Amino acid sequence: MAKKEKGAAVSEGAEAAGEGKAGKGAPKKGSKLKGTPPRGEPSRLRARYLEEIAPQLRKEFNYKNPMQVPKLSKVVVNVGLGDAIQDGKVLDSSAEELGILTGQKPVITKARKSIAAFKLREGMSIGARVTLRGDRMYEFLDRLMNIALPRVRDFRGISGKSFDGRGNFALGIREQVIFPEIDYDKVDKIRGLGVSVVTTARTDEEGKALLKSLGMPFRD
Repeated sequence: MAKKEKGAAVSEGAEAAGEGKAGKGAPKKGSKLKGTPPRGEPSRLRARYLEEIAPQLRKEFNYKNPMQVPKLSKVVVNVGLGDAIQDGKVLDSSAEELGILTGQKPVITKARKSIAAFKLREGMSIGARVTLRGDRMYEFLDRLMNIALPRVRDFRGISGKSFDGRGNFALGIREQVIFPEIDYDKVDKIRGLGVSVVTTARTDEEGKALLKSLGMPFRD
């Protein structure tokens, strides 16, 4: 009996030691990084698209194949910085703000050709861009449509005429401070953003129906 008890005690001690080692570097079970959905769990807007919106669009447009149902492909957020030609710090602060808004490190865009009138040389940094896909894309659109846009002064909806003829939509935002993630006291200058929503829709009608179902507040 003494030998058995001793063996059990040793095995229990080894298990406890193993748990202690795993607990030092590994996160606790069920924990997740701040601002990210649990692994394997889609974002709120993506889940709604799969469960409600996709079947609704398939029925509305009489698609025979479920692969014909339009969906979001990517969202591109960009900011142009003409001031960066004279002051390089402007680019750093704007890129930092863009990273805070999207949760992704921006890519610095450079001039493709030289323009003497604007003192612009080929290869100069003149802006920043972020391309979002997957859950980050859905999360950004969710925050844009339900939190940021309603904070615009005298907001009455956005125009539904900014489609490109192939179901893709472009939206201009005049002030980056409509996003609650931006600390107004730390903003050096009010700047605008460009948001391009790329979809798999073949026509503007299908693209608008998709975005409207997702919650885009069109006024027309």
